[in-house]
Formats: sequence, structure tokens, C-alpha cells
Amino acid sequence: MAVLRWLEKHFEEALCCIALSIIAVAVISQVLARYVFEVALHWTEETAAICMVWAVYMGASLCVRERFHIRILVAVQALPPRVGRYTIFMADLAWAAFSIIMIRVSWEYLTVLWKFPSRSPSLGINEFYPQTILVIGYGLMLARLIQTYVLWYRNGAHGLPGMLVEDGDAVDEEHLF
Repeated sequence: MAVLRWLEKHFEEALCCIALSIIAVAVISQVLARYVFEVALHWTEETAAICMVWAVYMGASLCVRERFHIRILVAVQALPPRVGRYTIFMADLAWAAFSIIMIRVSWEYLTVLWKFPSRSPSLGINEFYPQTILVIGYGLMLARLIQTYVLWYRNGAHGLPGMLVEDGDAVDEEHLF
């Protein structure tokens, strides 16, 4: 149970930190190899690129969980509460639909990569594995969006989903696990 609680709170953060650390090691290794040892490492650029994509998708899921994504909340909060909720709900519904479409398209893309494997030029790994971030990333975004509404509903559906309610108490303090 404690592991699930930790994962629910820190999964995306942990993967982002790991990916960004790998990027830093790869880039520093390449700089040192080129300017100190006068050799070029073939793996660093591809490793950094793969990790950057993973960090971006994990960061996007983290932003959904924390409700840090781009919105014009000042304008929404200036609307009457009912209209603001409707606006946020419609935007999130569109986002959920987009995520579902992207999961389906990404799944089809991964199916092709599985049937017709290709290897990355420098690392020689099957391209299927790094590309799984597409389904994982959009799946996590959708799951975190649903989680926001479950927590909002459990806490009485006050204010906007995932936002602070009028009296300043956070809506999302209780987690699913």
C-alpha cells in the first residue's frame, strides 16, 4: 500500500528526474569525450533524445496531475461558478477525447513497429521500446485527468475540479490509494 501511495504521488516526478539525469550524463560525457579526449561517443545524442521525449511526456502527465497545464484560469474564475465549471468540464472532455484518439493512433503505430522492427542507428535497440512512451504518456494523462475528477467528486465537487475551493482548502489532498 505504501508503494502504491508513493507511486501515485511521485511516479512522473521520478521518471522525469531519471530521464533528465541520463540526459545530463550523456551530454557531459559527450563534451568531455570531445574536448578532453578528442573522441566522439556515438550513443550520447540518441540517448539524450530518447530521454528528452520520455521527460516531456512524463512532465505532461505531471502537469495534468497538478493542474499546471495551460489554461486561462483567471478568465474562468471570473465567470459565474456554474459557467466556469462547465467551461473547465468541456475543455477536459475535449482533452480526454484527444488523449483517447492519441492512445489509439499510438497503439496502431506501435503495432507497426512491432510487426516491422527497426533498430536505432547508434544504440541498435528496437525502436518499439522507446516509442512506447506515446501510449504510456497519453494513458497517464488520461488516468490523471480522470483521477482529478474522482478526487473532486469525493471531496464534494466544490469549486473547479482539481483547484482550490473558495475557503482555501485544497480539493486534491486525499489520494486514490
